[in-house]
Amino acid sequence: MSNGFSLLLFDDHALVIHLVDLDNNFAPTELLALQHEYQQNGLKLIHLWEDVWQSRQQQVCFRIFSILRLNKRIHGRKTNVIKLDKLNAATFLNDNHLQGYVSSRYKLGLAENQKLVAVATFSALRKMNYEPNYKSAELIRFAVKAGYSVSGGLSKLIRYFYQEYQPNDLMSYADRDWSAGEVYIKLGFKSTAQLDAQKFGLDESGHRSLINNDSIHYNQTVFNTGSIKFILKF
Repeated sequence: MSNGFSLLLFDDHALVIHLVDLDNNFAPTELLALQHEYQQNGLKLIHLWEDVWQSRQQQVCFRIFSILRLNKRIHGRKTNVIKLDKLNAATFLNDNHLQGYVSSRYKLGLAENQKLVAVATFSALRKMNYEPNYKSAELIRFAVKAGYSVSGGLSKLIRYFYQEYQPNDLMSYADRDWSAGEVYIKLGFKSTAQLDAQKFGLDESGHRSLINNDSIHYNQTVFNTGSIKFILKF
């Protein structure tokens, strides 16, 4: 079992990539502590697991390009919001999001010159018991076309969603392997909880499935460093 750290440093961009072998004996707390150590020195550290690299290389590269600000920039004001069907949303997210598409109720996109450049998906509105007529929704996925950044794109999609469906708040989650939720904080979201690490099983193709039943056998297991819950109140 390996317990060393394999690190790639992009010094000019204050970014460090920790390459995590499948064969390791790290605990989630150790990986979080490593992130914190680098953060104290002004460096952003992300954990890139071997299975994620093997199964989503293109998406990983473009996510890193985005962090390094190497993408072509599109101004959100030059885009139009459109409603999407499941097929178009799923195709876009499977191509451009690290975790691909998952089920959602509402699917919105941004189009520039009739070309889809960003997609956000949302849950159905849920009634909350702690306040009469209070409704909450979740921002499930957001992705931009590989090689591009859309200035103000997520803000524009959230604003449209609010105007159309009138939730009282919108929640979302930041994957701590990759993010401390900087984008959410910039948009006015507040951090409300830190969720524990999750355990995943890898199938024969190396794809992850959340482990909910310890009796199911997987070829190998991995974990993440948990997530941060954010809420935006309207």
